Amino acid sequence: MAHMALTTPLQPTVGFDLDMTLIDSRPGIRACYLALAERTGTYIDADLAVTRLGPPLVDELINWFPAERVAEVADLYRAMYPTYAVAATPALPGAREAIAAVREAGGRAIVVTAKYEPNAKLHLAHLGIEPDAVIGDLWAEQKALALREHEASVYVGDHVGDVRGARTAGALSVAVATGPCDEAELRAAGADVVLAGLTEFPRWFSDYRSDN
Repeated sequence: MAHMALTTPLQPTVGFDLDMTLIDSRPGIRACYLALAERTGTYIDADLAVTRLGPPLVDELINWFPAERVAEVADLYRAMYPTYAVAATPALPGAREAIAAVREAGGRAIVVTAKYEPNAKLHLAHLGIEPDAVIGDLWAEQKALALREHEASVYVGDHVGDVRGARTAGALSVAVATGPCDEAELRAAGADVVLAGLTEFPRWFSDYRSDN
């Protein structure tokens, strides 16, 4: 029996990004930016902003507000976000099935995102997606902190920043071309695997499990 235990593969922990990986956050974020522009009397090109999702909120706000106001406006945006963004945001195709594939293999599925953690949790609860852990407020290489802590062997994301986070953590980088970065950009950043979207994840994961 001891020999059996040694040869049985460890049950994997797989990390997932949130925006444009598990959820299509563009309509909700667009609505929140438009409401923020109205509230603050400051022009924000919401259509442009949602083409570059991934990096932290403050990286976008600095394009529209003076530096000394960014922290205050970020707090306002996060406070407004549940009202404007959560109900308007659908799951991306394959999101639930991807989480289920990890669970069915006896693994753990965690979400590691740059989004403000309470709002990330609201999205997942609204959609009925229940990962084993949600860790927010981490971007790019910072994501490696949570990935290492949870011993994630795979990290799935849509942005070159997600690829960098996976590589920093020593995890396999699985990229999905559902966000602002195309397949060529993701491969150039060092992604180990590029999928068109999460609908391809269960088949890939099954093959990955059988090879490891």
